[in-house]
Amino acid sequence: MTALLKPNAVPADAIVAIVSPASTPKPDRVERGLDALRALGFMPLPAEHILTSGPLYFAGTPQARLRDLHHAFADDEVRAIFCSRGGYGSNYLLDGLDLDLIAESAKPFIASSDMTALQLWLLDQLQLPAFHGPMLSADFSRPDGVHLPSLRAALSGDIYSLGPEEGLRALHPGRARGTLYGGCLSILLALLGTPFEPQTEGKLLFLEDTGVKPYQIDRMLWQLLEAGKLEGVKGIVFGEMLDCVSPGAPADLLEEAILRVLEDFKGPIAIGLRSGHVSRSHVTLTFGVEAELDAAKDPLLHMVEPAVTK
Repeated sequence: MTALLKPNAVPADAIVAIVSPASTPKPDRVERGLDALRALGFMPLPAEHILTSGPLYFAGTPQARLRDLHHAFADDEVRAIFCSRGGYGSNYLLDGLDLDLIAESAKPFIASSDMTALQLWLLDQLQLPAFHGPMLSADFSRPDGVHLPSLRAALSGDIYSLGPEEGLRALHPGRARGTLYGGCLSILLALLGTPFEPQTEGKLLFLEDTGVKPYQIDRMLWQLLEAGKLEGVKGIVFGEMLDCVSPGAPADLLEEAILRVLEDFKGPIAIGLRSGHVSRSHVTLTFGVEAELDAAKDPLLHMVEPAVTK
């Protein structure tokens, strides 16, 4: 297996770029997010098209959004890259990514939601770890939007663990160790059958989504199964699954649906980890690193190695 292309650790007073690779964020939320980053000691540097509105629901043309992203990677003073929001549109950047430039200028790219497409492609092609974490509009703009211990640990290279305090609870017992990988479930599904198809096989898989009914989660998991994307998967961790309910249905319908469609899956299964689309305190995960899942009474997801070099 190719070694991870680990970026350098990010100091607390670093210059960090802010980009909008997908949809346009709301200006007031961006301002609150920038203030929150400054309060943490960072020096945020907004990209040229961070607030561009259009065409359609995009924050500029694919070419403009690509220029911003490439410039953020190429700028030697920038130590990490945060996204303003997700939404939709980062898939249009995949064909134009300058992989050589990004490999030469490897740095943490912190995002989630629609950016799953970009993060997993960079991980699969370059072995650049993916920092699945908070964004300005959705998370930094809120008083309790960011889980600071995991963000700081991920960017500094400290080993850390996540458990019930971060929402984790066991669905199917067991222990497993493997390469942590995943993101937004609906984005993974959208990439199937394309040149950018995620390489989930044999991984310790994290899956999350929002506003999707239990039967739709069932259908997406069935598709992963039939596409062979759960072959050799060591274990599965589901996110908070925010608003993934059916009106009037039992509260545990989603968990029952997951266990039914995965009834032949032999590895441990956990759920509830607040990373991705969350109600509060967005946890940062590092995809590409070795991790261990212990789905016990007090479940634990442990990052076995750091994603950056100190």
